[in-house]
Amino acid sequence: MADKEFRYIVRIADRDLPGDKNIVYALALLKGIGVNTAYALCRKLGIDTARKLGSLTEEEISMINEAVRELHKLNLPPWLYNRRRDPVYGTDRHFVGADLVLAVKSDIEFMKEIKSWRGIRHMLGLKVRGQRTRTTGRTGITIGVKRSKS
Repeated sequence: MADKEFRYIVRIADRDLPGDKNIVYALALLKGIGVNTAYALCRKLGIDTARKLGSLTEEEISMINEAVRELHKLNLPPWLYNRRRDPVYGTDRHFVGADLVLAVKSDIEFMKEIKSWRGIRHMLGLKVRGQRTRTTGRTGITIGVKRSKS
């Protein structure tokens, strides 16, 4: 393959990805796509996972771009999606990039609004997932610690 055809930067899902990386690991740089999801995506589209991202043709890149945006339409197993039983749509969905960030923020705002336990913890800026707070997660200035005379 000639150097003219190889692209060092490939744009997929509104993000510039390095073309000198393996397809799977380059796709895993997208927010919402992991290595396992990238492998499943490439296998479903019939793309060799050992190739570099920059060596793909324009048709293959557009095919990947469309598949990443509409991953829930590829009939992948539902445990692979990041929004199972989405409360807004009522189906299994998969969000990528800014859509995922907005969905998580709206979930947190909903928890705050209904004043669930997790929502209250988010409001107070405390740990949410049951971690200990006695010794870790402290913020602010240190109070009550004596300094040695030196």
